[in-house]
Amino acid sequence: MIVHLGLGNFFRAHQAWYTAEANDGWDIAAFTGRSAHAPDPRYKLVTRGPETDDVSWPDAIRETHPGTDTAAWERLVADRETAIVTLTVTEKAYAGEDVPARLVRGLAARKDRGSGPIAIVPCDNLPGNGAVTRRVVLRSARRTDPALAGWIEENVSFVSTMVDRITPASTAPEVVTEPYHEWVLQGDFPAGRPAWDTVGARFVDDVLPHEQRKLWLLNGGHSLLAYVGSARGLTTVAEAVDDPECRARLETWWDEAAAALPLPAGEVRDYRAALVERWKNARIRHLLAQIAMDGSQKIPVRVLPVLRWSRERESLPHGAIGILAAWLRHLHGAGAPVDDTGAARFAAATTARELLGLLDPALAADDGLVAALDDELGVSSR
Repeated sequence: MIVHLGLGNFFRAHQAWYTAEANDGWDIAAFTGRSAHAPDPRYKLVTRGPETDDVSWPDAIRETHPGTDTAAWERLVADRETAIVTLTVTEKAYAGEDVPARLVRGLAARKDRGSGPIAIVPCDNLPGNGAVTRRVVLRSARRTDPALAGWIEENVSFVSTMVDRITPASTAPEVVTEPYHEWVLQGDFPAGRPAWDTVGARFVDDVLPHEQRKLWLLNGGHSLLAYVGSARGLTTVAEAVDDPECRARLETWWDEAAAALPLPAGEVRDYRAALVERWKNARIRHLLAQIAMDGSQKIPVRVLPVLRWSRERESLPHGAIGILAAWLRHLHGAGAPVDDTGAARFAAATTARELLGLLDPALAADDGLVAALDDELGVSSR
């Protein structure tokens, strides 16, 4: 059995879909993030292509529970039949206390019951998400019970993943998603796993290059389109990728990110072409306002690595600089409404050096970068 935390549409279209398609006897008990209402386990998955829909009813979710049901959470994580805990809780949740504490409570119950090893599989857009999850879980455990922390180190594997399937917001029980899907995993499953590899998942020795490809090209490209496109009065990804200004900025950013990727040039070229085709699917109504949310959590992992890589080689990455400028203008009221609990301190910045200092003091000391970003902000504001 699999226990899942974060019962949203992406989970239904991705991990639950893979598990249902593998069809080898694995069930899922799914918990909402915080909602006190648990939706029906059954849902309709609409795979929306450029011209037609494919409708299915994935059946891997056996039961659903509200995130507030701590007794059910501890009981199910401790169950001897449970081999995996998966997570889709968004990037910002790993920086808080709630998710690590919930995992620790479940693992404590498992230790007390003597149920043996288990794998934890985060499926959010964080580089090295398995290592991040391991770090926050062990930190939380050490504060409450050092013996539990030792048990976790010996009995719990933390799998790193890259996940990809565009799944815009939609109304339950219907989940709308695109035909494309990708799942790359690195790590051990000491108590077993579904045969996800039979339906397209890949198990690799090093997931990092695949994470970077997705974070920089897809997610970074999404952030660019969200801030630049919404400021130009556009509403969806399909509209933005067809807009000449957005597309030119996107290609510049992609060139910079591609140069930093440790992957074959042909693979990167094909991925870029596939992204354009996916994003042009106007029947997938992916809102720029949805993508623009929580930029303070997303920008550091989607843009800054490429920016640093370029500056280490004394290159000015104008695509990355353009994203930072567009994001700052967004925080000052341009385009999509600001929906980001961490935005306030960044919105207080009025100059390039102030913004860069909040993101990374080393970047704020880079006079060439500061001048280029100030220039971008000045040109854009006239």
